[in-house]
Amino acid sequence: MAEYIMLQGTSSHVGKSIITTALCRIFLQEGKRVVPFKAQNMALNSYVTADGREMGRAQVAQAEAAGLLPMVAMNPVLLKPTGNACSQVIIDGRPVGNMSAREYHKGYALQAFDAVKRALGELDRAYDTLVIEGAGSPAEINLKDHDIVNMRVAKYLGAPVLLVADIDRGGSLAALVGTLELLDPDERDLVKGLVINKFRGDVSLFTPAIDFLEKKTGKPVLGVVPYVDDLGIDEEDSVSLDDRKQRPEADKVSIAVVQVPKISNFTDFDSLAREDDVALYYARHPRDLAGADAVILPGSKNTTEDLCFLLEQGW
Repeated sequence: MAEYIMLQGTSSHVGKSIITTALCRIFLQEGKRVVPFKAQNMALNSYVTADGREMGRAQVAQAEAAGLLPMVAMNPVLLKPTGNACSQVIIDGRPVGNMSAREYHKGYALQAFDAVKRALGELDRAYDTLVIEGAGSPAEINLKDHDIVNMRVAKYLGAPVLLVADIDRGGSLAALVGTLELLDPDERDLVKGLVINKFRGDVSLFTPAIDFLEKKTGKPVLGVVPYVDDLGIDEEDSVSLDDRKQRPEADKVSIAVVQVPKISNFTDFDSLAREDDVALYYARHPRDLAGADAVILPGSKNTTEDLCFLLEQGW
């Protein structure tokens, strides 16, 4: 039987994927047969495996860190949003249909957990260490009964959980305390430590906060991870676009990508962004095109809805 460690977060985009990736590389360097796992991913940026199936991009980066080729067992359930409260559902790398959020969470999610258990069994037999990533927050009370990616996985495996918060966005102490408070007692017992991510400045000034957290929660703060800019790793969530530069530059070829709500596979443009003489940025409004030398209308998972958005915004 493999050993497990699980990363859960106080919200989306706190850095779970990157820390999971780092742990995969650390365990590989220690000589372990390590594999990443995320039961369910929601992302419009996907990856096509060698056998023609789809999985989340974060697990691809994690596989590389673990010295492995990507395979769908690392991400057996992928949701690709197609509209408000509707997603294409992909099981074991193949689409099974489009479902509303209600249809999925109230009817299908627990069936999808069968695919999760099959994938875990496959990986458990082949590897000695599983580094598991959760999604969003484990304390979404309205979703907990049908959750198949956070505490259901941790309890199924008896996996120890590290709870990650993003201090850069503010409110990290409240997020950690509040998340733990909203967990059931058996779930709270699985949380073995806290991680503060994206820290800037003098960590010695943060010591009183660490002391408070440990006394308040009874959980050790196992790490304060510094903010690292421009990691060069593919993003899978369009929320990351909010952090990107939003302006042209006069001394470079300025390329604007129109940021539609259902933008898909925007990582296709990362190679352009890495050219020294290119300034690639994401345009939210028509006025953002001032100074652009070229404009890219990106791929969309819902062309009709995104066209309506463009017209409504005056493009």
